[in-house]
Amino acid sequence: MTRRVSRTDGFTLIELLIVVAIIGIIAAIAIPSLLRARVSANESATVGDLRTLISAQATYHAANGGWYDSALTCLNGPAGCIPAYPTNSPTFIDSQLASLQAKSGYARSFAGGTAPGAINTSVNSATSVTSYVYWATPVSGGQTGVRGFAGDSSGALCFNTTGQMAATAGNILLDYNDPTCNVLQ
Repeated sequence: MTRRVSRTDGFTLIELLIVVAIIGIIAAIAIPSLLRARVSANESATVGDLRTLISAQATYHAANGGWYDSALTCLNGPAGCIPAYPTNSPTFIDSQLASLQAKSGYARSFAGGTAPGAINTSVNSATSVTSYVYWATPVSGGQTGVRGFAGDSSGALCFNTTGQMAATAGNILLDYNDPTCNVLQ
């Protein structure tokens, strides 16, 4: 009697190639969508950070006698900047925003405006300013983010589609109709 050999012991080369091709097609469709989702998430987080900084500066403005601060570290540790500010009082921003380190795929930068003419340093911070601008630009354009963002002491947020810094004049954003500063609604 002869024994019959069955071919159900494994996959053929053609079957394996078909499976690999299908996986490749699915990956080619999914990866660009995942990258777009990551860029969108980075941009959303950055806009949230801009809004946080604008709110923090507005609150600090009230605590500092009507002046903003040019040192973001003062917003993280106001007791060392505003005289007689209680040491157990809350901070205005976290240390990561204050340090201007890259976050969510965006590089951060900050510029304080001009110092007020005469300030009472026994009441106000010695680093008080009349205005400020905060920028966020993609660390790697097109990969970590597409748009550049900015916010200033007026409370406005704007973006540009080139990923560059928005233009400023005297540490406030330029005309909001300027193509480098489209108002973010």
